[in-house]
Amino acid sequence: MAEKLKVTLVKSTIGSIPKHKKTVEALGLKKLHKTVELPDNECVRGMVDHVRHLVKVEEI
Repeated sequence: MAEKLKVTLVKSTIGSIPKHKKTVEALGLKKLHKTVELPDNECVRGMVDHVRHLVKVEEI
């Protein structure tokens, strides 16, 4: 596993179900094309997996 994940919001949450909107916000993403670096652990990977159609993930 990588040490960190670079997560970028590439699709808008407008029209998404409320659970997905809250997951994106919990990841620290608020605007399109903004990027956050998060630790690579099971919790973060699970959150990213739920909204994989909205985000782009890179391992650092």
